[in-house]
Amino acid sequence: MSEQRFLVVRNDEEQYSIWQEGRALPAGWHDTGFAGTREECLSHVDTVWTDMRPKSLREVSS
Repeated sequence: MSEQRFLVVRNDEEQYSIWQEGRALPAGWHDTGFAGTREECLSHVDTVWTDMRPKSLREVSS
């Protein structure tokens, strides 16, 4: 039995999530090009998502 694969996805506010590979992405979410096991994807999100604030809030704060 093969391990389930996921995609790392990001929305327009630059918030990240993971999504089961092969399922249609929800509106407003885009594939980042990273895929792997659940654990690999969550580890990648931990690495790339360093500021949890939505993009619109980060832009106002700068």
